[in-house]
Amino acid sequence: MAIGAHRFVPDTADVDKLRVAVGDCQGCDLFKDATQAVFSRGRADAPLVLVGEQPGDEEDKAGLPFVGPAGRLLVNALREVGIAPDSAYVTNVVKHFKFELRGKRRIHQKPGPVEIGACRPWLLAEFARLRPKVVVALGATAAQSLVGGSFRVTRSRGVLMAWPGVSEYAEEFPVVDPPAQFLATLHPSAILRADNQDEAYAGFRSDLAVVARVLAPPAAFA
Repeated sequence: MAIGAHRFVPDTADVDKLRVAVGDCQGCDLFKDATQAVFSRGRADAPLVLVGEQPGDEEDKAGLPFVGPAGRLLVNALREVGIAPDSAYVTNVVKHFKFELRGKRRIHQKPGPVEIGACRPWLLAEFARLRPKVVVALGATAAQSLVGGSFRVTRSRGVLMAWPGVSEYAEEFPVVDPPAQFLATLHPSAILRADNQDEAYAGFRSDLAVVARVLAPPAAFA
């Protein structure tokens, strides 16, 4: 039974200390089968925050987010639109890998409301310490966890919005000054599963290009 992560989240202003503390989290049952908790990577003062769903198989083993095939695709796309991957803070809504064992293979399972809700204190603790210029949700789980269950990535992907003002959860997240902007796009793993990967990747890259223009707007001509 999920008890929530509240009592495992330390009262600290240091993201690095949160990364250590998450290793003791037993806020939901996912900790029982996962190798370890996977928190985040990147600087707390990064102008770009990327939020995914949960760690995958490789991430669970490495203890770092987005180091598997989806992560490599993300890094390539960021570089292609002119965003340095190390300029981003990368995290997930859920910090433990949820999977189903089939033989020796661990097959990804989408986290449900119980796991997402139990892990939410970690996400809120992170955002209390971040000061992004742009927040990007990678996939539906991340987008709905940030701005509300009615949000549909298929309808609003690639569109910049004011955040957290757009969110049903606005009161939970700190207001960044100047206000951060929000954009949702596909999760990189969805591109790897797409029937037409080239088309899906092109759309993903186009969405990230919108972010690149915000982070480094074209110089004005005199």
